[in-house]
Amino acid sequence: MFSFAKKAMLAAVAIGFAGPVLAADIMEPVVEQAPPVVYQEAADYGGWYIRGDIDYHWSKFRGADYIVYGPPPGTNSFTEGSLKSAFSTGAGVGYQINEHLRTDVTLDWLAKSKFRGATIGDCIPPVPGTSCTSVDSTAYSAWLLLANAYVDLGTWHKVTPYIGGGIGGARVKWDDLNNSICTDPTDPATCTDTTHRGGKGWRFAYSLSAGASYCLTRNLDVDVGYRFSHINGGRMFEIDAAGGAGPGFDRGINVHEVRGGLRYSFNGNSKCDEPQVAYEPEPVYTK
Repeated sequence: MFSFAKKAMLAAVAIGFAGPVLAADIMEPVVEQAPPVVYQEAADYGGWYIRGDIDYHWSKFRGADYIVYGPPPGTNSFTEGSLKSAFSTGAGVGYQINEHLRTDVTLDWLAKSKFRGATIGDCIPPVPGTSCTSVDSTAYSAWLLLANAYVDLGTWHKVTPYIGGGIGGARVKWDDLNNSICTDPTDPATCTDTTHRGGKGWRFAYSLSAGASYCLTRNLDVDVGYRFSHINGGRMFEIDAAGGAGPGFDRGINVHEVRGGLRYSFNGNSKCDEPQVAYEPEPVYTK
């Protein structure tokens, strides 16, 4: 009896010590190893690129004036004038400075735009009480050299809209001006044909542009946009062989272009990458 009671007491004491130890083992959480921390790589926007473009443009003739030698001498102006639309092509090299700013230098060849105009004024030689009407035809072409800067407004689904502007010069070349002067435009027998040698030379020019690019690959973007260019006035044609009129000076040309082209970035473009989220996972606890 005493032996049984003693054993029971010893068992109770052992359970009393073991209980807290078992409870600690049950209640203390086990920390599993957390996944590694993921960091977003720094975006790479800088680098050199080259570009090539084609366009369809239409030009606005802003008028022209020319000298007449009378008698009396003076200045006459075109009463009308229009230019046909044409195509052009160009290339350039540029640098992407950061996510929103890039710059480039472009050289474009504006193919010939045909011109047709008319004047009304004194006949040469003068015919008392009679005004002569002339019909004039020629064409102009130009090299357009511009230093440009663009602001990329952001990228959504690989599409990046932008605005920009440029400043530079244009080398304009006018073909020979064919001038048909008639005392009666309905009667070819009253017409006299004259040719003026076309003028050429460099002029100041500037442009404004807007468009959007789409990322085809990390190195290649397609670019579609609109560009307005203004070319200052300059010499349009020289004095005719008879010395009756000329030289003539146009008042400038406005060029409206719908453009499309490709840009190749040598260092790649992070705008094409899928967005990544930087995060640090929290530890995962299990009981």
